[in-house]
Amino acid sequence: MKVTIVEGSFGILAFDAENRLIATVLFPKKPESAAKTLVKIEAGKMTDEVSSLISALREKGYDDFVFENANLAKEVQEKLGVKVEVSKPSDAGELLRSTPERFAVKAGFVKDADEFALWTHNVTMEITKLRVKGAVEKRDLVVAQAIQSLDELDKTVNMLMARVREWYGIHFPELDRLLDKHETYARLVVKLGNKDNFTVERLEGEEVPKSKAEAIAKVAEKSMGADLDDADLKQIQALCSDITNLYKIRQNLETYLDSTMEEVAPNTKYLVGSLLGARLIALSGGLMNLAKRPASTIQVLGAEKALFRSLKTGTRPPKHGLIFQHTLLHDAKKWQRGKIARAIAGKLAIAARADAFGGRSIGKELKANMDKRIEEIHQKYDQPPQLPVTRPRREKPRDKKKWGKHRRDR
Repeated sequence: MKVTIVEGSFGILAFDAENRLIATVLFPKKPESAAKTLVKIEAGKMTDEVSSLISALREKGYDDFVFENANLAKEVQEKLGVKVEVSKPSDAGELLRSTPERFAVKAGFVKDADEFALWTHNVTMEITKLRVKGAVEKRDLVVAQAIQSLDELDKTVNMLMARVREWYGIHFPELDRLLDKHETYARLVVKLGNKDNFTVERLEGEEVPKSKAEAIAKVAEKSMGADLDDADLKQIQALCSDITNLYKIRQNLETYLDSTMEEVAPNTKYLVGSLLGARLIALSGGLMNLAKRPASTIQVLGAEKALFRSLKTGTRPPKHGLIFQHTLLHDAKKWQRGKIARAIAGKLAIAARADAFGGRSIGKELKANMDKRIEEIHQKYDQPPQLPVTRPRREKPRDKKKWGKHRRDR
């Protein structure tokens, strides 16, 4: 015999083939507990209420169970080994949703419709809270916050280092052009301080290459910088010490982001790296939003201003957006970048969807196909395209009669 299982706001109900109510398992009269059960059922999880109702129905001879939720039906079939069907919407479900207060009163859950309305309101509020909590707890939001913190940290460090280079440049201005790396510059100022301490031996002790150490020491001996008091140097060194700590924080944050991306979006990470993948997720507003975007949108994600300007003024649209940070695209020849950007965006769209919906590990396969396609682009479009030859436009000769008549009319 066939029976339809339908969940309501007050319990799990069973209807026979003629849509008559034959069994009910009521929820406890706590909105929080009922909301948790309904959220689990909506997610396709079999609860104790569903299991107990099916067991009672099987004892009565029912062996064919109809559900509206396909995921719930699949889990019931796997765990209980019963025959299931999916019908959405079902006639019994439509009947229950049309007059739920009548069935709640009939089942003895409430006394009247007013009490059922209050119960429905409370359960709905609890379900909303659980859904909001579930959305906030998604790990892709953590990734977005981490990459934004990393970018803000980079901006802060660069701003402070610009000030340090100008400040310490009063004492040793030549060091600015000899050391490009901010972290090394700050570390040497902390460790050595006065320019007189920039000797070959001490620089090599700070892991500076010998050739670079000799060049710095030679310039330090003939530096035109002014002498600073010890108090001034200590203040500069204190600021540099804080900057080196910021670099340590940045390294820890990057390590944390790498491990989190491996958990949240492993395929995206394998394809474009942790930093670029996290920036795309943050800019899209989450992994699910990124997965829903077509490859053409991902290709220009981050270049919205240029895109809208091209639509407004008729200029050429951008070929790439944030994915320009990818090494294969950034280092490519100018006329190859559009095709490479399309190849990367296409594979990136597949990787994001696999991370959001599939759960399969296909990063290696996607990267191999992407590298193969980019290599084909390098070989096929090795030379820049030849621009079409345009002939100069010939101006029509003036009609002397019309020109003279025009002048006479004036």
